Amino acid sequence: DKAPLSKSLLLVLSAISILLTLLFQHYQKFFVYNLQAIKEDFQIWRLVCGRTICLDLKDTFCSSLLIYNFRIFERRYGSRKFSSFLLGVWMLSALFDLLLVEITQYIFGITINSLPSGFLGPVFALFVPFYSSIPRVQVTRVLGHFSITNKSLVYILGLQLLTSGSYIWILALSGLISGICYSSSMLKVHRILCVPRWVAKIFSWTLEPVFSSAEPTNEVRVGMGATVDIQRQQRMEFLDRQIMMSQVAQMRRQRQQQGGMINWNRLFPPLRHRHNANYQDHRPSEQGIPPPTEVSEEQVARLMEMGFSRGDALEALRASNNDLNVATNFLLQH
Repeated sequence: DKAPLSKSLLLVLSAISILLTLLFQHYQKFFVYNLQAIKEDFQIWRLVCGRTICLDLKDTFCSSLLIYNFRIFERRYGSRKFSSFLLGVWMLSALFDLLLVEITQYIFGITINSLPSGFLGPVFALFVPFYSSIPRVQVTRVLGHFSITNKSLVYILGLQLLTSGSYIWILALSGLISGICYSSSMLKVHRILCVPRWVAKIFSWTLEPVFSSAEPTNEVRVGMGATVDIQRQQRMEFLDRQIMMSQVAQMRRQRQQQGGMINWNRLFPPLRHRHNANYQDHRPSEQGIPPPTEVSEEQVARLMEMGFSRGDALEALRASNNDLNVATNFLLQH
């Protein structure tokens, strides 16, 4: 729901890749990312065909799963901003592909005539906002030392995609560099490489009704989001949160045994059962209570991006001494 561009990329690119592999193999030559043909024969159209459709079903499967996981950015930023990001990093990664190939040939003497085909540059570029803007929540531990978080599966998929081809590391590196350049506030690339409003309106009138999904009606309303879009996102992630909450409860018991768990109920009542978010009429006595801890606005913004209200985020961060992971675990648990 509310991710028509992600859905269209997932369905259209996967369908074309499967058809080319199973039924129309004689047309695969038009979708080969042949750098030699681009540079010597000026076949610029190969930049479009070769950098859009995967010819390897393993790459198709991994990139489709990653696009599905990265749909959260379209819900958070909107389809126009998300499509602008994909367009910008797609164009930048095409330039960095050629530069990295020339650098590899100059330094190591390796001549690379072709690269793996597919929509791989933008997929790797999406790891940049995923790393910087999605909070890390610990789910469990393996062998007592290795943490498993809510982001581990996505990184494992990226690693699988990275190791699927011999020169796919060039596409991964160019995608990451493109994502950093586009997300940088100093370079201002997002102001130049963006989808115009009139183009976004045309696609919203023509393609969005085809790929849009109906709002779920059989799921429990969470109602904690600051906006309607965030509330829809929470309903889509409701099952994942149930799994995380059970793991958080186990982690809480382990911390209690170690003597390091905060007694939340002494600090403030459960946030989810407050009748007045500001507590204007039921303020506790301030005698004997230490001054509130100064809260980082960046961490407050990250919790609000997950769908929690500002008041809940402030109190959770104050109680946890600005520990983002502990505050997130508590807000997910209550």
